[in-house]
Order: sequence, then structure tokens, then C-alpha cells
Amino acid sequence: MPSAPGPGRPVRGSTTGRPLMAALDLFGRRWALRILWELRDQPLGFRTLQQRCDGMSSSVLRQRLLELLETRLVERGTEESYCLTTLGKEACDKLAGLHGWAERWAADLAAPGPEEQAP
Repeated sequence: MPSAPGPGRPVRGSTTGRPLMAALDLFGRRWALRILWELRDQPLGFRTLQQRCDGMSSSVLRQRLLELLETRLVERGTEESYCLTTLGKEACDKLAGLHGWAERWAADLAAPGPEEQAP
């Protein structure tokens, strides 16, 4: 039985497993987005990936990698590495837009708000 969220199966927020809800359930799992983000530029080995993810536990990393492999966002590369599949790269491309927005949001929050500006 599959352990990762997937379209067509009940997931958090959807008893029917609508594709968007399945994706949100998968991406909402602890560390899943971080793993995809760290793999966006190059394949990485397990230990390097663990270090880049602020030293997350090896058991959590292993579980997330299994889920991402099952959902075909990540695949095994050469020499014990992990890399993004075409679907994984497309997901990261979409995340890049969110990343740009988050940077603008952070800058906006760092600037004085209307109530903080002098009259």
C-alpha cells in the first residue's frame, strides 16, 4: 500500500484525493519542500542532502525520500545520489515563483508600515 499522498486516494483535506489536495498534502509534509528545493540545481548524496537540510534526522530524510521517489518527483541518480525527475523540476519551477514572492513579502514586512511612518 502506498504511503505517500497521491491523486485519487484520500488525503488531508480531500476524501476523493483531488490532485491539488494530494500535492498540498505531499508538499505540506515536514521537510518535503526543502528536499526538493535543495535538489533543484544538482544531484546530491544522502549525507550532503542531510547537511543542507540543517541536519534533519536520517530517519525523516529517508522517509521523505521514499515518498518523493514513490510520487516520482525524485529519482536515484548515479553514485548513491538523488536528483529531481522532470515532474520534480516542474514543481521547483513553480516554487521559484513562490520564492520570488516570499522575498518581496519579506522586504515589504521589513519596511516601515503605514502606521509606522511619520506624518
